[in-house]
Amino acid sequence: MNSLRRRLILLLILSIVGVVGLATAAVISVRGGGPPPELTVPWIAQQMELVVRLLPGPIPDVLRVQFTDHPAPGKVARAETAMLNDILQRRGFDLLAIISEKPDGPGQTASVQMPDHRWAITDVPHLKPPGREWLVLAGWISLIVAGATAVSVYFTSVLIRPLEMLEAAASKIGSDGVLAAVPEVGSAEVKATAHALNQLSSRLRTAMESRMRLVAAAGHDLRTPMTRMRLRAEFLDEERDKWLHDLDELDRIADSAIRLVREEVNQDAVETLDLRKMVEDIEAEMVSLGHAVSIGHLDNVSVRAGALGLRRALRNLIVNAATHGKACSIDLALADRRAVLTISDNGPGIPPDLINKAFEPFFRVDPGRQQFIPGAGLGLAIAKEIIERYGGTVTLENRQGGGLAQTVVFAAV
Repeated sequence: MNSLRRRLILLLILSIVGVVGLATAAVISVRGGGPPPELTVPWIAQQMELVVRLLPGPIPDVLRVQFTDHPAPGKVARAETAMLNDILQRRGFDLLAIISEKPDGPGQTASVQMPDHRWAITDVPHLKPPGREWLVLAGWISLIVAGATAVSVYFTSVLIRPLEMLEAAASKIGSDGVLAAVPEVGSAEVKATAHALNQLSSRLRTAMESRMRLVAAAGHDLRTPMTRMRLRAEFLDEERDKWLHDLDELDRIADSAIRLVREEVNQDAVETLDLRKMVEDIEAEMVSLGHAVSIGHLDNVSVRAGALGLRRALRNLIVNAATHGKACSIDLALADRRAVLTISDNGPGIPPDLINKAFEPFFRVDPGRQQFIPGAGLGLAIAKEIIERYGGTVTLENRQGGGLAQTVVFAAV
């Protein structure tokens, strides 16, 4: 019962059923005792007056009177009996009247002794509940519950629609951190929520574009002074190689920063890809470039992603393993409708306290001792950005016995 929708529906149903149930109980309690004697006893007196006046002639069936030699059995209702005798005396009839409770069920019976000493017996009007009253009551309550449920579901949906809109908008946040446009339709509250979300999306888009322009501009601006420094370094005699090495490093950083921004902005179309064939193509490419890459077990698996982006991400992971791990092996398995790609290397791995930072931009395990390895430290960050954009995950784990395992998981199709 953690859902707000369910709580509201239950609250509304209980409220409606409770109120109607109390009203029904009140009506039943009022009707259960029958009409008050002030309404029934005068009617009985008038009926008996007609009977007395018609005697000794025939009594019509419409009066519903029976004649016996003794009054009806049952406990005497003293108040009603006194009221009936008083009314008959005021109308000039010196007759003995008795009103008694029926011994075999609800209701009362009136007995009046006629001048010929016979007893005229008739039923006192009583509004009995309908037959099979419990079945009728169950149907009545069921109808109330069904109606209350329908009303509760509808109004609960209206009440929580702004919350659902917030949830839907948050779930559609793209890899660039921007909310999708929300249609501003519906009630005033829903329109206000949609308008606020769209304004937030506009501000986020402006901020993200500004950040991307800043990073791209910084990368481009770095190239101009680096070009001048490279030209000047050509005329240096001492430490010329060190100058050129540092400039190459700066150039790689600028290129990687620009590629990272492009990955966030330029997204290729999603399509069904043969992951096994892509892995085989990348392995052949890496081998031709001199990397020690081998293929283990490969299952036939297809995934949904962008071809260029996913190829770039897997290439970055494989290059990382082949470069830092000396050599790597690639395995692809289908497990629980998921494609699991594992890239294992034989390198030193990553210290446990740093493994959570490996996907941060410009990360290096040991910057002082790893400068001889080319790269700007953005390969893993770019790979993670691409893989998560297409609904996948990538994790790092140190292998037992040495080395690092990079695991990429996608939903198989």
